Amino acid sequence: MICSAAWSDELSGPPDATQPTIEIGGAQLPPQPQPFRGEIKTLASESRPSWPARIVPPQGAPNVLLIMTDDVGFGAPSTFGGVIPTPALDRIAAEGLRYTNFHSTALCAPTRAALLTGRNPHMVGFGVVPEMSTGYPGYDGVITKDKATIGRVLRDNGYRTAWFGKNHNTPFSFTELYGPFDQWPTGLGFDYFYGFMGGESNQWRPGDLVRNTTYIQPFLADPDFNLITAMADEAITYVRAADTLAPEQPFFIYYVPGAAHSPHHPTKEWIERADKLHLFDQGWNALRETIFEKQKALGVIPDSARLTPWPDGLLKRWEQLSADEQKLFKRQATVFAAYLMYADHEIGRVIQAIDDLGRLDNTLIVYISGDNGTSAEGTMNGTPNEVASANLIDVPVAQQLSDFYDIWGSEATYPHMAAAWAWAFDTPFSWTKQIASHFGGTRQGMAVAWPRRIKDKGSIRHQFHHVIDILPTILDASGIAAPTEVDGIRQAPIDGVSMTYTFDAANADAPSARKTQYFEMLGDHALYHDGWILSTKVMRAPWESSGAGNSDPTSYPYELFDLSKDWTQYEDVAAAHPGKVAELTALFYQEAGKNQVFPLDASVATRQNASKPSIATGRDMYVWTGPLTGVSSTNAPSVLNTSYRFTAEIEVPETGGAGMLITQGGRFAGFGFYLLKGIPTFSWNLAGLDHKTWRGATALSPGKHVLVFDFKYDGLGADTLAYGSIAGFGRSGTGTLQVDGKIVDSKTMTRTIPFTLAWDEHLDVGSDTGTSVNVADYDIPFAFDGKIEKITLSVDAPTLSSNDIAKLKAAQAKAADGAVPPVPPDSENKR
Repeated sequence: MICSAAWSDELSGPPDATQPTIEIGGAQLPPQPQPFRGEIKTLASESRPSWPARIVPPQGAPNVLLIMTDDVGFGAPSTFGGVIPTPALDRIAAEGLRYTNFHSTALCAPTRAALLTGRNPHMVGFGVVPEMSTGYPGYDGVITKDKATIGRVLRDNGYRTAWFGKNHNTPFSFTELYGPFDQWPTGLGFDYFYGFMGGESNQWRPGDLVRNTTYIQPFLADPDFNLITAMADEAITYVRAADTLAPEQPFFIYYVPGAAHSPHHPTKEWIERADKLHLFDQGWNALRETIFEKQKALGVIPDSARLTPWPDGLLKRWEQLSADEQKLFKRQATVFAAYLMYADHEIGRVIQAIDDLGRLDNTLIVYISGDNGTSAEGTMNGTPNEVASANLIDVPVAQQLSDFYDIWGSEATYPHMAAAWAWAFDTPFSWTKQIASHFGGTRQGMAVAWPRRIKDKGSIRHQFHHVIDILPTILDASGIAAPTEVDGIRQAPIDGVSMTYTFDAANADAPSARKTQYFEMLGDHALYHDGWILSTKVMRAPWESSGAGNSDPTSYPYELFDLSKDWTQYEDVAAAHPGKVAELTALFYQEAGKNQVFPLDASVATRQNASKPSIATGRDMYVWTGPLTGVSSTNAPSVLNTSYRFTAEIEVPETGGAGMLITQGGRFAGFGFYLLKGIPTFSWNLAGLDHKTWRGATALSPGKHVLVFDFKYDGLGADTLAYGSIAGFGRSGTGTLQVDGKIVDSKTMTRTIPFTLAWDEHLDVGSDTGTSVNVADYDIPFAFDGKIEKITLSVDAPTLSSNDIAKLKAAQAKAADGAVPPVPPDSENKR
């Protein structure tokens, strides 16, 4: 008999076909098990088989290639008036549409979470990056099960789904090689993942590179490896395989390179190409003027737009710089440009591969230029090592020129550029990444092409939209309904709206379907509504991260801009429209309340260094009984700002003994405890700028030995942060190296690493992944050739005395009374 379970979707092909297909309604994912449509009797000869149908999307559903670059401001790419050539983005704009009023959240991971889910960032736990996550629903960095991603929805409706590049949306406590994996890309609806786990990665030697759920090191066998090319190669291989295996099945590819986020790591070839263009010889102020005129000529800003003033009180003008500063800063910007050019070129290869297969006509390509504005996190002078700047270590211009100028962008650097370039690359707007209240932080250029559907080629769209609108746009284009239930869990409403109405020439000037959008990042906030935007004054410059800023974002003064007359947020009209300010203020709090934005928090260092969920939480003793690699920095015990003691019980082989015992971090900040030609060694890499190394006098004899590195810290420790002070961080201490109970070396460190080791590398036992802590001593993987019986780490964190606490409280109160946050100056009363 034929089963009669409630399954109303119609088969394509007869029930007894070897490969029948079926479209589903999609309200419930996954759908109920299919009924058996054949007939079963006692004998097979009297029965009729029926295979389960393969689920397929609606007929004609397009392939989807969703591309987003990283830390690229509106005025950087040539497509939107910039001087940096981006021919792949130009191609999509020429074959489709350019969007000039499209917005991000102002920071990496929140934009990505919103993009993937179609929900506002705080609604999916990403009010901030995971590094600053806190224990509130809007900020815990967890995409809950009631908010399925676009990958999950498309996959369950018959698409092949793959993710290439950056993943900044897995809680760090979940990034271990043993799982859990439900918050990894493969657990979020993507059948294939090739990329890196975290906010950024060394492109030459990505220590956090993953294929599906396995950490890999392909660079060991390829001295010319660069992840920008490698991920393009992977994506092209994937597309070709998918086309060969099932050419009728559409694919969804989420393609998100690390460029142009720091570290800026283009190949030497691309640096040479960018250098020959002489893009930055006139400096950042002249660059803004050039970009501004190009933008008007292209029509991506209206003729009435005004260029926002330069922040003279915060950033130097080009002519104020010394010749050495100008030379260095031009090099920094050139390498940044090379990195963006390189990434765009590799994106172009992926697009061309789809075209070569004849599948471009029915491929919806969404190319978002940046997940937020250009990053100003390189501070005033830029840095050859961003890990150093994260630890508040400024490398003098003279040292950058003498030691790093010629190798800028190579594997020997982890570079970022001076903050003023970021302001210029966000032309014509003010501010940069991290700033949610002003378009320099949130306005992204975007191009969309779909040859079969979009016929108004090369045109421009000015409707206000947001990254949450991409998911409903893709679903609308594919004819797939948003599910109401996934894995038995009722789904939260999607906040985005479809943008497909803008695909038609008849709607080129149609009103925007998005009427209201809140913005909030690190306390800075804004509310867009019907052509107006209410924006808080910026109370913390984004290159300042050591302090907490104003602790009360509700006290921030507001600015008001009439966007129907003022494209760039040039003229603050709050004084002339107090009623509108009150109306939009109330609306912001209403939107914030329903989107999990509370509690507002303006702190930076406090959030970044606060305790977070970790398998290391609450422990002061750790034991390893054999090799183990790939432990994320979140789950590794911290030896910063504390006393600690490593004890390694090992057996040295007859052949001598060499290799890594335990390490965390790498070339740009970290430590390693190892044997070098049999000699016990403990090495601290101080942000790539110095080393402090302890060594034994002689090589160890074969057999069992006990090695100890004991460090006594002199500072008050991390608990000072609770009182708004970093006085307990990065202080001095004395380390001693012992071999079999005898001290063989002792040294004092006048300063220690205060905040972070290299975040794209792991804690490893028995070998080293990523990069070496001391390149003069060894190269990875440097596996230990003896036997590790046991390694023990004991941590003895400082405790604050009542006298310490009283002093800290007094200093905190004094700072609060006299604090003046760094706000930009008024310029002719136009800000």
